[in-house]
Amino acid sequence: MEAKAQVRFIRVTPQKARRVVDLIRGKQATEAVAVLKFAPQAASEPIRKVVESAIANARVKADRASVAFDEQQLVVTAAFVDEGPTLKRFRPRAQGRASQILKRTSHITVVVAPREDTKGRAR
Repeated sequence: MEAKAQVRFIRVTPQKARRVVDLIRGKQATEAVAVLKFAPQAASEPIRKVVESAIANARVKADRASVAFDEQQLVVTAAFVDEGPTLKRFRPRAQGRASQILKRTSHITVVVAPREDTKGRAR
């Protein structure tokens, strides 16, 4: 049973967030949280919170369906970063000019699901 968590309008550029998301895609969920906890990038904190939220959502879904829940079986099946709206600001420059500053935002989505058992398949 897959579970999804999403955070929107995070003030980190999508390019920087994608670097961090690429570290955890396909990993076990608890391992992904450990990697994000010690990653030096600033984007790792909101992404770690999204992964932990997806794990909690999976636990709630399993409880509602009365299914056994094992956090060790969860894998990050999909993780992606979409671009949010850009805040446009201006900075004063020399000789009365102004230059534009683009403050980019991100929408981060993480999907976790139990690991597929491949022993019974492909025969």
